[in-house]
Amino acid sequence: MSKDLNGKVALIAGGAKNLGGLISREFAKSGAKIVVHYNSDATADDAAATIKAVADMGGEAIAIQGDLTKAANVTTLFEQAKARFGGIDIAVNTVGKVLRKPIIETSEEEYDDMLAVNAKSAYFFIKEAGLHLNDNGKLITIVTALLAALTDGYSTYAGGKSPVEHFTRAAAKEFSGRGISVNNVGPGPMDTPFFYGQETPERVEFHKSQAMGNQLTQIEDIVPIVRFLATEGWWINGQTLFANGGYTTR
Repeated sequence: MSKDLNGKVALIAGGAKNLGGLISREFAKSGAKIVVHYNSDATADDAAATIKAVADMGGEAIAIQGDLTKAANVTTLFEQAKARFGGIDIAVNTVGKVLRKPIIETSEEEYDDMLAVNAKSAYFFIKEAGLHLNDNGKLITIVTALLAALTDGYSTYAGGKSPVEHFTRAAAKEFSGRGISVNNVGPGPMDTPFFYGQETPERVEFHKSQAMGNQLTQIEDIVPIVRFLATEGWWINGQTLFANGGYTTR
């Protein structure tokens, strides 16, 4: 088992299940102490299962609940994590929400909700990371391969994620004096419930056909890229890495 994160503290937003849950577990295997953020009571059991999995492998983890569309809750998350472990070395934000809907059918309420989850929460996560990460820390946000796509239906999802690239570029410059690198990872459509609820079986097959191996992105393929950015890949800064098997590119 690699211990390349030994002694580091990693805060994983949306760290209870799916990609975030796997990042939490794999970072723990690599020696990190884990802060598992989860949004609501609906994911409390997933957070508890992830905490137990880390404990079973001899690691240390805590869970913190909070709706990150409220800036005050993002502040509390970082403050509680720092109070528990004394500092934070790595912050990974996997939070996101998908909606597939034509623009002409999208309500103001849906727009506000999607932009709050995908853009606002990311902005204030970056802000608090800039305030609280240790020197030479690493900040990584999960975005989407749709940022490089010309497609229909995902205006509020891809549109909500697109500002994160600008936030990241600014933060990469603003935080560089303390050696903090700031990057994004843009997976293709992932083989998780996050994706399937928005698509028809026919469109799922189409998405598969656009990547190597006729398959969706696997969460197991994304974790090593996130870990690389948190370790040896520190010299990468201000970038969006598209990890999607050739699904989209720029």
